[in-house]
Amino acid sequence: MTSNELTFSFGGAGKPVHRVGYGAMQLAGPRVWGPPRDRAAALEVLRQAVARGVNHIDTSDYYGPHVVNELIREALHPYPDSLTIVTKVGARRAEDKSWPAALSRSELTGAVDDNLRHLGLETLDVVNLRVGSPRGVDKASIAEPFQVLVELQQQGLIRHLGLSNVTPEQVAECQAIAPVVCVQNLYNFANRQDEALIDSLAAQGIAYVPFCPLMGIAPEQAAKLSQISAGTGATPTQLVLAWMLRRSPNILLIPGTSSVGHLVENLDAGKLPLPASVWAQMDALFARP
Repeated sequence: MTSNELTFSFGGAGKPVHRVGYGAMQLAGPRVWGPPRDRAAALEVLRQAVARGVNHIDTSDYYGPHVVNELIREALHPYPDSLTIVTKVGARRAEDKSWPAALSRSELTGAVDDNLRHLGLETLDVVNLRVGSPRGVDKASIAEPFQVLVELQQQGLIRHLGLSNVTPEQVAECQAIAPVVCVQNLYNFANRQDEALIDSLAAQGIAYVPFCPLMGIAPEQAAKLSQISAGTGATPTQLVLAWMLRRSPNILLIPGTSSVGHLVENLDAGKLPLPASVWAQMDALFARP
């Protein structure tokens, strides 16, 4: 289950995507605000990603804001038929560079329109309803904002719906309204609260997309990862990404970078021929709580 050549389809019958994709957030300036330091380099990362087989790009019009989607359009439009672009709505950027919620009907409709316009699309492949905040999830009902996206889907502006930064109860709440094809949540060494949710979604054929997968590694774990990686030809980062692919067949990765070199390293994590002994050590290090 570690090969980047293995694919997953949003919505079952949708376009298959490789399980190692690309998260475009880091292409904006510092704090995901304003233009990149090197626009030509940012465009090259996007072009190299697609040239090297990436067909799942994660973005949002509030990255920048607008900057990242405009870069994607400049670099890749007209898009290859095989490319799936997943975007997010539910937040906006304030002048102080914070990320306040934007879940009203007008805000969600405007956000979908902004994504369509800046990406140069008539229909968005997948739109994730992002709720909660950088501090964590909000357990309140999200039926009302999700229903707004369902109506936009019925109008032909969205193909598939997903969720981000949500609880299992919120997933179930939305599934009672319309199909959900992916869940994008925080998941890494220090944040393992979604173990049961990952398995539940896998049984339903729904993608789980972990964000910040490389955070939360304690110094002693980092030292152990370096020991495990020694002699394998893989970096510690690659081992973590490869282990996540192996964790469950519905996990899709979207590691982000503004460097072509790091892009190649991340993509190679999906093709590592690692022995069983390495997997055993990773399983022990990443044992379920």
